[in-house]
Parts: sequence; structure tokens; C-alpha cells
Amino acid sequence: MDIDEITRHVSGLDGVLAQRPRHGDPTVPEIAWGDTFFFYAPDGELPRAQPFATIVTKDYPGDTGSRLRAPERFRLNIAAGAEAFTAHTGHPPRAGIPAPDPAATDTLFAHPLYAGAGWLAVVNPGPRTASALPALFTAAHARAKAAHERRHRPAHSTAERLDDTETAMTISPTEPDS
Repeated sequence: MDIDEITRHVSGLDGVLAQRPRHGDPTVPEIAWGDTFFFYAPDGELPRAQPFATIVTKDYPGDTGSRLRAPERFRLNIAAGAEAFTAHTGHPPRAGIPAPDPAATDTLFAHPLYAGAGWLAVVNPGPRTASALPALFTAAHARAKAAHERRHRPAHSTAERLDDTETAMTISPTEPDS
């Protein structure tokens, strides 16, 4: 899978906003130029939330093990969650076991920096990882959607809270007659 195929697939999920900063974009740090960030944003506005998947096209400070400085290399990162992370790595996210080779291509591994948060990564996904990716995208998207809905759940009004209290008091058992 190349970057465009991944972007089309993930962008096809409900409510996804793909941010792909171009060279010279003054709204994002220069280090992010050329990378892609996938957010759950049903209103089309960039949310104040972490992306649920990213595609990075270069090494970042402190994250050079995938050797992305080489031509034609990129890394797909997915917020897989604890269950999928454990299923694909054989250990829980916080176990702190490093990837056997973070530069290996077409191999799912614990993200070099965000493994503890349940992130998986793959350099240049191909035939070995292609079948696992759709389910990982769907699960990461579902978690991002659920988090969005929790953040945007309307607060109960004072009147609603009073009604709830009144209802609870009305249906509470009464003391038996003496």
C-alpha cells in the first residue's frame, strides 16, 4: 500500500479529516510538512484531539530507528488500542519491549515512542500487513469517534438534573408504616 492508497481508504471512513500539510504551510510546524494526520472530525474542523493514525515521511528527533530518511520510505502509525496491540506484538502496550527491528518493512511492530499508548507502526506496508490494516483502521476510527462523542456530549441542564433528582426521590422506597 502506498501513501495515497492508505489516505483514500482511511479518508473513506465516516467523519474522517485527513490533514496533509504541504511545504511552506505556516499553520503547522515545518517538521510535519509532507506527513498525513487522520482525525475523527465529523464537522470537518480540525479537532483539539490526537489523530488516530498518521503517516510520517521522515525521521523525527528521537525517532530515527525506522530510517525514514532513505528515499521511498514512510511509516504508518495506528492507535491500535491495547487489545489489538497485544494481539499483534504478543505483549501488552506498557510492557516496554522494543520492536525487534523498527526499520523492517511490511512488519507490524510496537511504535518506537508511543507503544505504551497502544500504537502500532509499519514501515512501507505491503502484502504481509495489508490484511491486518483495515481492521486496525476501523478499530482506531471507532475509538476516536467514541472519544469525540464523549467530549461533545451535551451537559445536562440544571432543570434536567432537578428532574432526575425528583424522579429518583419519587421512586425511592418509602419507609414501612409503623
